[in-house]
Amino acid sequence: MLFHHHGKCALKKAERANRVSNLPAIYHSSISDRDAEILASPLEALIHLIKKGEWFPKDVLVAYTKKALEAHKETNCLTEIMVKDAETWAENTNLQTSLAGVPVSLKDTINIAGYDSCIGYSAWTFKPALKDSPLVRLLKDAGAVPFVKTNVPITLLSFESYNDVWGRTTNPHNKDYSPGGSSGGESALIASGGSIIGVVSGTDVAGSVRIPAHFAGIYTIKCSTGRFPKMGNASAMPGQEGVKACYSPMTRSMDSLVYFLKAVIDMKPWTYDASCEPIPWRDVQLPQKLKIGVLRDDGVVIASPACSRALEETVSALSAQGHSIVPFYPPSCKHALEVASQLLLADGGKVAMRPFRFWENNDAGVSQLMRVLRLPNWIRRIWSFWIRLFGDSVYADLIQNFREQNMEEQNGLVVKREKYRQAFLEAWNEADLDILLTVPNATPALPHNSLKNSIASCGYSLLFNLLDYSAGVFPVTRVDAIKDKLPLTFRPRNAIEKGAFQNYHAERMHGLPVGVQVVGLKLQEEWVLKAMQVAQEALEMHGVKYE
Repeated sequence: MLFHHHGKCALKKAERANRVSNLPAIYHSSISDRDAEILASPLEALIHLIKKGEWFPKDVLVAYTKKALEAHKETNCLTEIMVKDAETWAENTNLQTSLAGVPVSLKDTINIAGYDSCIGYSAWTFKPALKDSPLVRLLKDAGAVPFVKTNVPITLLSFESYNDVWGRTTNPHNKDYSPGGSSGGESALIASGGSIIGVVSGTDVAGSVRIPAHFAGIYTIKCSTGRFPKMGNASAMPGQEGVKACYSPMTRSMDSLVYFLKAVIDMKPWTYDASCEPIPWRDVQLPQKLKIGVLRDDGVVIASPACSRALEETVSALSAQGHSIVPFYPPSCKHALEVASQLLLADGGKVAMRPFRFWENNDAGVSQLMRVLRLPNWIRRIWSFWIRLFGDSVYADLIQNFREQNMEEQNGLVVKREKYRQAFLEAWNEADLDILLTVPNATPALPHNSLKNSIASCGYSLLFNLLDYSAGVFPVTRVDAIKDKLPLTFRPRNAIEKGAFQNYHAERMHGLPVGVQVVGLKLQEEWVLKAMQVAQEALEMHGVKYE
């Protein structure tokens, strides 16, 4: 069994290497001036030039493949190399479509005929999909050209991206840091310029597109469930409904994000995918002056100086434009974290762990979660009592019921979820908010393997999965070694906050991207995108522009 696992991993790596080395020589040549011009073109301009015939889809595919291979050498972001088939798809694409000839990268979860979607499990290698998922069919019909797939963490439950099959993906801004997860391969590739659009499926269930966008300095929107196709793809937790996974795009620019999401929705995804709601694209108009709530502290983990600075710079820029800014105090975020974490792993992690082979490594943070889930109840009760005795009620409450739930208990958690959603909506309406601003995560990107200490500090992202709200992330600034130091007086309030800040060092993090999260109500994707544009424009007028 040991040989079988490591043998399969070695064979998949060799297959990837062979697919790269067997590409025609043009893909291994240096990036030309023409390639650089293609790579520098915004999405809409790129499509316009393809339709005019100034660039052929094959030219664009060559440029992006060259850049993707460069990115892979630096970050180990790619899994399946589909360029040979992509050449055929590019030649046959309909140039009258909305995504005519544009190469798109796909998260490893997305099923495309003839290629694996092993998502890091060696047991799932060499089992290619028999047909394209509805999402892939839609993309091809829209003229897009899938050309590579990207790395994920095994189980998809981590904010890092590592597995035995493909290895570790690194952050293009600092190789010692994580690009996030579970869409870390996508964030690394897009941040490196190796893809203009990344399509991520099988996520976001706890921040798996927003955290990578924040860590790597790119753009994304977490759609509410039912707005973006999801059926027919690989998942580590099929059937998990307590906190539903949502499906979303990632891009290199704000304009690309808007254009791409509109292009997908204009294709009527509900005619491809039974899980999609029949909601056409809506041209919304925001109020001239927005009322913006600001969530600065979720009561579990305070935002780090770097993330707090990005948030306050955004708030100041919007305030200078005359928008109304108010602090927002939602119902207990700690309670939301407890309910969401119990619902997410109500099966005790059994489904996600089932494909593991003997000697297969798990993510360090997820391994820790699994150990807590498997504790006998009497040990958990004593541990919780002991922690509470020393004044940490936050951590004690979180672990007290973090275990496998029976059906009756799951139903009770769903009732709690629905009550929380109602209470949050009432608080939103009482504050009369148009939009909410907060941090995507308490910290910027963290060093590899540090999730073991910080996996529970996901409240700023998981909250909006529990609510099923639309939430976008865009980059604002970078960590500054001087401005973003932790105050000497800082003392963690609980064990979760302590774990989150254990690896926060502004000097070592200097230059890493920092984003802001913009949140709207359920199924308000167009509204959120408009608000993201307003915020970014306000920042630029305020002299803050992310490069």
